[in-house]
This record gives sequence, structure tokens and C-alpha cells, in this order.
Amino acid sequence: MKQLGEILLDEGLVSEAQLLAAIDEQASMGTSLGRTLVELGILSEAQLVRALAAQVGMEFVDLDEYPVDRTAVAMVPASVCRRYSVLPVAIRNGALVLATADPANVVAVDDVRTVARVPVVPVVATYDNVLRAIDRFCRADDEMEDLSSAFVEEAPEPEVDLSRIGDSIDDDAPIVRYVNLLVTQAITDRASDIHIEPSEHDLRVRYRIDGVLHEMQRSPKNIQGGVISRVKIMSDIDIAEKRKPQDGRMSVNHNGRKIDLRVATLPTVWGEKIVMRILDNSTASLDLRDLSFLEHNYETYRESYTKPYGMILVTGPTGSGKSTTLYATLNAVSKPDINVITVEDPVEYRLPGINQVQVNPKAGLTFAAALRSILRSDPDVVLLGEIRDHETAQIAVEAALTGHLVLSTLHTNDAPSAVTRLTEMGIEPFLVGSALDCVVAQRLARRLCPKCKEPYTPTPGELEAARFPWVPGEPIPELFRPAGCVACSRTGYKGRLALHEVMRVTEEIERHAVAHASSAEIGATAVRQGMRTLRDDGWFKVAAGDTSLEEILRVVA
Repeated sequence: MKQLGEILLDEGLVSEAQLLAAIDEQASMGTSLGRTLVELGILSEAQLVRALAAQVGMEFVDLDEYPVDRTAVAMVPASVCRRYSVLPVAIRNGALVLATADPANVVAVDDVRTVARVPVVPVVATYDNVLRAIDRFCRADDEMEDLSSAFVEEAPEPEVDLSRIGDSIDDDAPIVRYVNLLVTQAITDRASDIHIEPSEHDLRVRYRIDGVLHEMQRSPKNIQGGVISRVKIMSDIDIAEKRKPQDGRMSVNHNGRKIDLRVATLPTVWGEKIVMRILDNSTASLDLRDLSFLEHNYETYRESYTKPYGMILVTGPTGSGKSTTLYATLNAVSKPDINVITVEDPVEYRLPGINQVQVNPKAGLTFAAALRSILRSDPDVVLLGEIRDHETAQIAVEAALTGHLVLSTLHTNDAPSAVTRLTEMGIEPFLVGSALDCVVAQRLARRLCPKCKEPYTPTPGELEAARFPWVPGEPIPELFRPAGCVACSRTGYKGRLALHEVMRVTEEIERHAVAHASSAEIGATAVRQGMRTLRDDGWFKVAAGDTSLEEILRVVA
């Protein structure tokens, strides 16, 4: 059998110098040669697994490109695939071809052989590749369709009131399984929201993935009452009240992680619509460096949040990632010797070591009332979920002027508009200029799928129409556009990135505020002082190959 180093040299994956350097490092790192090469960045995980497969004479497959046969997938239950991290990918000469990251696991191969009742031929793939493929092919959609069909075939008796389904319902009941699959598949698909929408003839389910809604399922009308009641029970919402909107919350376990969901009901002409916002707690532990800040913007923002006092506002429309940026900022400033208190409506993510207050207007605990109270609780940093009215804005400004760092959000289209919005709320302009230290405007754009994005050279007309910063006569830059592959569900995009506009409130901008200058004048001054607009930030990310021209034009006016 050839040694791993020989295979890597034969394949041209490493040079002799790189191999010798890795052998020298191997002892100090305490890992195998292959793992050392990966840790040093000389090999990718896929290249290492391919070489190891060649070493033992096995076939390597890239499941992002391999044409997986759904007939083969159907031969093995999804539970078995997930238990052993394996996936049947083809039927070859009467044998089942089984992709696995651990071909030495004979128990997995034997169990698959027993279930499928055919010979099994293992092939090697990377672990991450196998998990992604299982998520793609062992989907809950098919089972939900089967359950929907069962509802049609076994329509409930007229006297059975599905709307009264209670906690006593069995965990294996079709309604329970349907709702569980609905939520599980949404989390697997990286959805941010689940929409359950009654219509005249059926029940439609849509997922919002990377900011765009996708229809996933249409189910028979007769399960509507049961599904809505089940979601309400899980969310501790009154199932008897159908005439007014209600809010609730529930938690589910998904692959060992606790995922919270915020649930809202809305009465419509065809029944109650339910929207479930998926709150992944890993978002709340993000580092600011993970939020796509360009270096210039990050340094400007860091100068502000490291100050002991002042007001920082994050602005943008609903769903633009404002809360995520604020939570990441809290993670950056939170220390054992600092008292951090938040006032939110609702509290979306539970953060360790931070005092979080949920507003309750019915009990008289409004944003303003809570803010007044917590200022008597000796805070160093105050996070205010949103500035909605004059009273809240006034107290927040006064808190910033009296030695507190205040973080909050505001609904404006760009950073300069935040100054004029506060004055429109009735705050004295000289107080706005003194208290406000930094404004961050933000949008979310879809990130190009790294597997399938393709380079192209745009025409001068395309660049001019998009107002891309290109000077006629200069070389046309190479950009990237979406193509579509199995890894990104043929959309060409996978994940999202943030676009930022970071404006420091300088002395000149303070003078503009006092003079009641327009947001356009404030913006012109900020750009002159080095602020990059949202669109400019987007162009930097287009030039870096992270997103496309069309996507920036879609999200930035």
C-alpha cells in the first residue's frame, strides 16, 4: 500500500517542501500527517479524504456534485442515515452504493445491508458533505405529503372537532408528527420564519430562507384546525380565542441544540394565519468580526462602542439584522465588571451574564417606564430594543449624556436620517448632537454560493446602469453571478451578509443638527469625512465576489 505522502506528491496536491514542513510540525502538533496538512492550510478536508480513500483503494465521491439516485435513498430510512451519518447514493450492479465518512464502521454497513436487503458497497465522502446531503435528500417534505394524503383518505368524522385537540394527544398522532416535521425541516433549511397560511381550499406552508419566501407545502383544508391548535398548545396560546391576534413562544430540540420560536397568530378571512420566527441562539453569541464589516467600518464602529458613554443607533427596516448587530456589540462590551441591562419587546435571545427586561404594557411596564427604572439600577450599558416615541427617546438621550453607553435601534432608511428623526420626535437638536456618537445603517444581502458562483465580465452598460464605481477607459472588473447547484437548492445563493453605513457624529455634523439641516446635507458631510454609503459598501462586497450586482440593487435603493 502506498504511503499517504507518496499519494499526495503523485497527485500534485503538495510539494516536497510542504510535505517535509508538515512532517516536522507533526510531532509538535500531536496529530496525524493528513490532519497536520489540513491544520496548516496546505490541504482542504476534501483533498485529504480523497487521498485517504485512494490509499485504501476506495472510491471518493463529492456529494455536492454526485447525481444521487432518489430510488437508492428511499431504500434506507432517514433515521438510519442520520444515526450512522451515511447516505445511499446509487444502485450499481444490484448493490447499494453507500456514501460514508467512516468506511471502517462495519456496524453501519451491516445495518444498512439488513434494512435494504441487498449487498452494500461503501464509498468515501467528507463528513460535512454527508450531513449536507442527508439534509437535502432525507427531507421531511415527503413524509408531510404522506401525512396529508392520509388526512384526505381518512377524513375525520363530522363530530370530531380538530380545533379542540389538547395536550393529551399522542406523540405519534399524525397532527403532532406533521407539526414536528414542519419545524424540523424549516430549521434544517436555515429558514428564519415559517408561515402557515389558510386559504379557501387548502393550507399553505412557506419558509423564508435568506430573506426570500419559498412555498414548501400545500395540505388539505381539513387539517387546518388541528395544525393551528397544535402550534397554539405548544406556544401556550389560548386555542379558544380565534378573533384577535395572539403571541406566544416555544422551544424545540434540534440535533442537540435548543431552538426558540416566537409565534404570532393573525385572524384572516379563511382562518388564523400563524408565523413562527426561528430564534437560533447561536446568532446571539456572534462576534462583530463575523458580521461582514469592512475594516474601515469596523474600526469606526469600535471607536464608538469602546467609549464609556454616548448613544449608538443601528437603523434599518424590519429583518435587516439590527438585533444581531446589537447582541454582537453587547458580547464585545460585556465584562464581569460592567452592569449591562436590556429592555426588549420581546426578549428574543437569552444572554448569560446580562439582565434582560421584557416590556409589559398591560402591567404599565412600557419602554419609557422600564428605562426610567433601570437607570436607578446602576447600569453601565443599556440596550433599548427600539426608540418608538418622544418619551423613550428623551430618557435615552439623557442616559447617554449622564455617563451611560446606550445602544438602540431606529427605523430609518440611512444613517444621516437618524439625526433628523430624533429631532422630529421632539428632542432638542443640541441634545441630539451631544448624545449621539455613532449611527449604523444596515441591510442584509444574499451571499453567493461558493460552490457554484461563476465569474463573468459585465458590459459597460450594465456597470453604468447599476452606478457601479467604474471609470470608462479603465479595465472592466471581473465579477461573479449566481449559477445554482444542489448545495444551494439551485438558487445560486447560500447564507446572507450585512451591508453597513457607519456614520460618526463629528463636530460638523453636530452643527448641522443644531441648524436643523436636512438628512441630505448631513449625508454629504459624512461622505466627505469618509463615510461609505450602503451602496458603496455593497460594491466592495460585489468586487470581492461575495454577492452579485443584482442583489445589491435589490436591497439598496
